Amino acid sequence: MPADVLPARANPRFVRSYLNWIGRFILRLVRTIHGLGAFALITVGVTLTKFWKASGVVHPLISAEIHRAGVRLLPMISFLAFALGLVVIGQTVSLLNRVGAENYLGIVMVTVVVRELGPLATALLVLARVGTAIVIELSTSRATGEVEALEALGIDPIHYLVMPRVLGLAISIFALTVYLIIMALLSGYLFAFIQDVPLRPGEYFSQLANSLGYPDFILLALKTVTFGAVIAVVTSYQGLARPVRLDEVADVTTRAVVQSVIACVVFDALFILVYLIM
Repeated sequence: MPADVLPARANPRFVRSYLNWIGRFILRLVRTIHGLGAFALITVGVTLTKFWKASGVVHPLISAEIHRAGVRLLPMISFLAFALGLVVIGQTVSLLNRVGAENYLGIVMVTVVVRELGPLATALLVLARVGTAIVIELSTSRATGEVEALEALGIDPIHYLVMPRVLGLAISIFALTVYLIIMALLSGYLFAFIQDVPLRPGEYFSQLANSLGYPDFILLALKTVTFGAVIAVVTSYQGLARPVRLDEVADVTTRAVVQSVIACVVFDALFILVYLIM
């Protein structure tokens, strides 16, 4: 039987092309991880050694990034918090009350909202609103030659363009996550109260307080700061990694968003393992 009429699994051409695709995918993955790792290390080094250098110029950029990624997103975060309170907390409280499992309310709320939904939802919202803007700004600057002009003037692009975004997003996601969790827990009880769930406020907040421990606060801070730094590093890397044309900005933005989502999910899985170990 000729090779071109063999079944797909037995066709040597199909097997060869499939193996070639896997090989190219692995090589791209390794190159991407290597590039992101090197870029992240360079950013950390610049942040530690040049944080106070040109502070009159760089520190206002950090404040501006916090305003863009934090203060301006407060209305949307408030809406998301009320939505989580209605969809998740209010319904969960009502369901646990129906099955007589009110004693597990604190554990469920801490696990679902504080540890998982709060940080991840905030990070994805910031990525959608600010992360995409970062990669568009930086890739456009690279395409128009502005980055090379900074280097010709003796200005470090990492110090001037990347460091403020990394610190701004890290601080903003931490603050927004704390705000979202508090508002979601409050609105969740409000919706449960509207449903006539016989749960007193003191009992509700007492269960939450008893279910929270110092590791939760520490890991929440570490997780949110990590999400912010990862989003900023990935989007900045894709915007500055290589010269691009203006018609390639859309593709670079899509690639940056996908890689940021994957990176956040991977780090979230690592933090879940830490929670399970502790």
